[in-house]
Parts: sequence; structure tokens; C-alpha cells
Amino acid sequence: MYVQELEPVADSLGLSALVAALPLLIVLVLLGGVRTKAHLAGLTGLLAAVLVARLAYHMPLGQTLSSAAQGAAFGLFPILWIVVNALWVYRMTVRTRHFDVLRRSFGRLSDDPRVQALVIAFCFGALLEALAGFGAPVAICSVMLVALGFDPVRAAVVALVANTAPVAFGAMGTPVVTLAQVTGLPLDTVASVVGRQTPLLALVVPLVLVWIVDGRRGLRETWVPALVCGTAFAAAQFAASNYVSPQLADIGASLAGAAALVAVPQTRVPAAEPVRAAVLTGVRSEDLDTEDPRPEVLRAYAPYALIVAIFSTAQIPAVKDWLAHATRTYDWPFLDVVNPAGKPVGGNVFTWPVVATGGTLVLLAGICTAAVLGVPARVAVTEWVATVRELRFAILTVTSVLALAYVMNLSGQAATIGHCVAAAGAGLAFLSPVLGWFGVAVSGSDTSANALFGALQVSAAHESGLPPDLLAAANSSGGVLGKMISPQNLVIACAAVGLAGREGDVLRKVLPWSIGLLLAMCLIVVGQSSPVLDWMLP
Repeated sequence: MYVQELEPVADSLGLSALVAALPLLIVLVLLGGVRTKAHLAGLTGLLAAVLVARLAYHMPLGQTLSSAAQGAAFGLFPILWIVVNALWVYRMTVRTRHFDVLRRSFGRLSDDPRVQALVIAFCFGALLEALAGFGAPVAICSVMLVALGFDPVRAAVVALVANTAPVAFGAMGTPVVTLAQVTGLPLDTVASVVGRQTPLLALVVPLVLVWIVDGRRGLRETWVPALVCGTAFAAAQFAASNYVSPQLADIGASLAGAAALVAVPQTRVPAAEPVRAAVLTGVRSEDLDTEDPRPEVLRAYAPYALIVAIFSTAQIPAVKDWLAHATRTYDWPFLDVVNPAGKPVGGNVFTWPVVATGGTLVLLAGICTAAVLGVPARVAVTEWVATVRELRFAILTVTSVLALAYVMNLSGQAATIGHCVAAAGAGLAFLSPVLGWFGVAVSGSDTSANALFGALQVSAAHESGLPPDLLAAANSSGGVLGKMISPQNLVIACAAVGLAGREGDVLRKVLPWSIGLLLAMCLIVVGQSSPVLDWMLP
């Protein structure tokens, strides 16, 4: 049995936290400073995590390696399972040229690249996040932007920054559902508080996107559609999370945002040629003005309609229960870890949702897509294999980063960092979102960050006298801002637009936005913990 320690270095929580943070710091420095390729940075960070676990935390080598193996397995399933299948659907639409039809359809909504960024990255990306999550929105939206003529780096940055506001309710509400489970708080309570924090991000993110696309001029000329889109998205997300269902929050928000954006007259105004020339620096297809037959347009939208239909069907209670029966739980070999209180940690077992996971549902949608688009079975299989080959370095990166995260979690490194933050006392309300941000930066998943730090946030709240539901929600709301700098999401974005090896370039562009928006979220939580904004809480 391995018992986690919180202060293994000189019996000091602060020194132990500094040592525990080394693996993540190494990954970020290698990516953003040294410009090392992501898979090499991930492997180096994993080696550092193993050394810290073994030398500082005295975790047995066998259990350390078993922790890494479980993290790699989780990276393959369900995370990469859903990314591979989502990109497979995309590749089939490219193969049959229906992606061009879809691209032209989006392009006809507006020829203004700043509005296109809102439609595709913010609204359509939020819909994909609601249904699939785990990197699929970033991959698909960044490719669509490149096809419209965006520079690949700018397309990747826009897709990553846009993938913030919907994350807490992504994958049919999985992050907040997990948060409720690990904290013991009612789901409605947790979702309701998160739904009074992340909508504030939704008001700002569209304005940030038009700034990224076209700077000061973009903000000056398109702030009205950006603000209308963000307001509609925020209002729908708040209403659904508080009064309808957290699982449907992002679906309603994405559709409301898109409808409001299309309704703004300014959206239809043709963009000035200097704007297009300055923004669309990539190679733009010459067929954007081609008129497509209505049946072909419907077939182009069919893959995503199928995804919506299949995921929605999977949420019907009877179907959901039937799918859950296929879930398997195994005792993970060579792991016997207990926390400092002597209780077994969740990592001792491995849950395999064979059918209920998003990747399997996307696979089913892909099979239906092949039938609708007329893709022969042999070609469909060939495209799936080609997708795996295309993502081979991304697969190596994601598995190594998740292995790193699991070693940090199971050895106690993450708990040390968490307790160090929780010991902040009066500053806990400010640092609470930072803890969630850190968790997502390591794991790439708001769900994982909630599972890791959710209970800790509640314990710290009880000790400090702050509302437990506020700090639990802050963990998730702060976490969404760590997703854009997570190595696995950087790799997915870069692999999708042909920038493999340039993850560091993209990281340097998104890091200031991640930190700036995180600071804003910290101030919101501080306000909600005081009489200034406590009226916002349910």
C-alpha cells in the first residue's frame, strides 16, 4: 500500500508544492520557451513526474509506472477515441466534398471573416463542445477557418480561445455532473452557480475573438454583432443551467447565439476588401460563391445533425440506463494507493464506458454519415486508419501528458499543490479558480480537474467559512480557461491545421488571453464571496 504524503520535502507544504509543480513547469517552458515539439515536451514532463514521485514522494516504482500506464489508457479512451472519430467524420465529408458545401454555407452567412469566426469557432464550436468535447471542437473549427482563408496560426488561436465559455457544460454536462458527484453537492446547486459565472465569460469571449481576428479595427467595427451573440449565448446558458437542465445548457446557448448573430443586420453587410486582405492571409478557395443544390446542403449538415440526434437520444433515461449497463469497472493492476486520511483513491479502479462514451456515439454517427454521404465501407475504414496515422504524434503527446497527470495525481503531487492553494485563507476565493485552471492545464479536461480538486475546494470552503458551492463552481469556471493552454489541446489544434511542431508558437499567443480571463474570473469569484456580488448566488 502507498500512502500519499502532502509535505514530503523538508516537512514543508510550500517547498513540496514547488517540487510537485516542476513537471508541469517543465512542459510549459519546453513548449513556450524552448519551442520543443509537444510529444517530446510531454515525454520529458512525464519523466520529471516519475522522478519526483519516486525521489521526493517515495512512491514505489511499480506503482508509479502503473499510474502512468493508467493515464495513458485514459488518454486513449475516452479522450483520443472521441477525437479520432470526430476527425474521421470530418475526413469523410472532405472526401465526398460535402465539407466544401458546408464551408460555403457558413461563408454565405457572412463574408466578413470576423463574423465567420463567431459563427464557426464560438457558436458551432459550442455546439460541438456540448455534444462531444475532448478536443473535437478545436480540431473541426480550426480546420473550417483555414478552409475559409484564415492563417493556420490565427485559426488555431481563435478555435482555442473560443473553446472556453461552453466547456463547463460540455459533453452533455459531464464536468458539472462529475463535480456534483465528487463534492456531494446537489447537481442543480452546482450547475446553477457555474451558470452564474461562465455566462460572464460568454459576454467577453466574442469581443476577444474579433480582436484576435482583426485587432482594434475588428472590435470597433463588429462589436455590435459580437456583443449580441455573446449576450444571447450567456442568457440561454444561464437560463438552461438554472431552470432547465445543465446537460442542455450549451446546446441551447450555441443555437441562441447563432440565431441572434444571424439576426443582426450588420452581420450581412459585406466586409471591406482591406479587412479581407488583412485577415484572410491564408489560401482561400475560389469556389465560395458556388451555389449548391439544397439536397447537397442538407447532406453536408447531416453528419452534425446525426451527432445531435444520437447524443440527444443517448440522454433519454431509458436509453441512458441501457448504455450504462455496458460500462465495465476493473481493479487497475499494481495500484494500491490511499490518500493521507487512509481512504482508497479513485485511481485504484478503471472505468471503461464501452458504449456510453462520447467517442462510441460519434463512431455510430460516423457509420451513419458514411451511409448518408455514400462512402463505401472500404473507403470509410481507410479514412479511419488515415486519421489515426495523421494524429500519431498527437496520440503520443496526449497519452504522455495524461500519464504525467495521473502520476502527479496518484503520487500526491497534485494534492500537495491543491492544499498549498487551499491554505491561502483570506485569499482562497481569489485562488480557487486558479486551482481549477491548473488542473485543466495539466489534464486538458475540466472533468478531470473537477474530479481532482472538487472535494478539496469544498473542504477548504468549510474551513474558511466561504460557501462550498461557490468554490466548487469556481474550480470548474476557472478550469475552462486552462483548456486553451493545455498541451493536449494545443497538439490537437496544431495537428488539425498542419502546424505540428509549432505548439509553442500557438501557446505564446493564447497564454496572455488565458491569464487575463482567469484574472477576471478570480475577481468575479471574490466579488461573489463578498457583499459586492453575493446577490448573484442562488
